Amino acid sequence: MDCLQMVFKLLPNWKREAEVKKLVAGYKVHGDPFSTNTRRVLAVLHEKGLSYEPITVKLQTDEHKREPFLSLNPFGQVPVFEDGNVKLYESRAITQYIAYVHSSRGTQLLNLRSHETMATLTMWMEIEAHQFDPPASKLTWEQVIKPIYGLETDQTIVKENEAILEKVLNVYEKRLEESRFLACNSFTLVDLHHLPNIQYLLGTPTKILFEKRTKVRKWVDEITSREAWKMACDQEKSWSNKQRN
Repeated sequence: MDCLQMVFKLLPNWKREAEVKKLVAGYKVHGDPFSTNTRRVLAVLHEKGLSYEPITVKLQTDEHKREPFLSLNPFGQVPVFEDGNVKLYESRAITQYIAYVHSSRGTQLLNLRSHETMATLTMWMEIEAHQFDPPASKLTWEQVIKPIYGLETDQTIVKENEAILEKVLNVYEKRLEESRFLACNSFTLVDLHHLPNIQYLLGTPTKILFEKRTKVRKWVDEITSREAWKMACDQEKSWSNKQRN
């Protein structure tokens, strides 16, 4: 019996029952298939091979800022994840919930071997959320989202945030000299959480920041080539074809 099988065996009964139930019932995901935060959740669902019902929230018409959506998330942000009576928002909380409930299924996205490995994984998830995401999200907004809305990119903001991102990627380059992935030598939620912004930034001049760092480039190539991520980015397969008529 390997380590993960042992962990599953020791799981409380409610957790095992919840996993079996959700394999049958599926989930609901309220969001937009082009939203970085929605894609983060879709990636985990595909890594785990889980069914779900996508429900489109029209961001361009501010549907997320009005009822009935505000009854799901009073902060007016996508995605919202429904699991029966459980309603969750904040994409990273949702991914952790799915990865924990389905820890025995699909890709093992949580490192459960010890307190130390879990602490390391948690630390790198915090680094992604507080060090990488702020500049990466601003760069995505300026160079990808604003042009969609017919708005002009502010090159001053781009320069400022590229400088911040460079410092973060310097830390990543050093870390990836020691480890295949950021938290450990296997793909985890840490790496997955980076994917939405990285994917968009690879289509902008900012991609050079990833490409000129050997270890970072190799890491980016590996995580963006995952089949689950390709599915999450495919609007037809991950969203439109799954919607109820």
